Amino acid sequence: MKRTVLDYALKIRLPLTLFIIAVSFILTFYISRAERDSVGYAPEQPIKFSHKLHAGQMSIDCQYCHIGVSKERHAIIPSVNICMNCHSVARKDKPEIIKLTHYYNEGIPIPWKRIHKVPEYAYFNHSVHVNKKIDCASCHGDLKQMEVVNQVKAFTMTACLDCHRNPSAYLPYLSKVNLGPENCSACHR
Repeated sequence: MKRTVLDYALKIRLPLTLFIIAVSFILTFYISRAERDSVGYAPEQPIKFSHKLHAGQMSIDCQYCHIGVSKERHAIIPSVNICMNCHSVARKDKPEIIKLTHYYNEGIPIPWKRIHKVPEYAYFNHSVHVNKKIDCASCHGDLKQMEVVNQVKAFTMTACLDCHRNPSAYLPYLSKVNLGPENCSACHR
């Protein structure tokens, strides 16, 4: 009797349990991937801002607001005074511009919530990419069509290496593009 219970446990229960554990792990891994990679992340911002209006319909260049991106490692999140360059005269009576004006008059920085973020342990330099004429949309998605900005691509090592190894597949608008570095120290400093 003992032997049949042990045989049943080893032949049926153990493989079934291992199968359920493996399937659960695989499903959890793939279902939660977007959340782990922040794909789809679109936090509510303190001021509703439409990239579709500003970058799309009005064709304001990204670098007008995100100053220093061609010279600095980081793309600067716009300060309130950049917004007020236009909104000290344009659409001053709109609720979101009234909020903006309040931040400006009080000298308080707008507490924007960061959307696109490279992991802390990785080094990334915006200026290198911008100066190679890589379009912002290649990594950030088509912001000109986004009413609310969300992260559309994963900022993972795999995503970066895919582009560095085969840039013509990811940057077809560039006529001549060199391979990006693949050595560990290029990103892990």
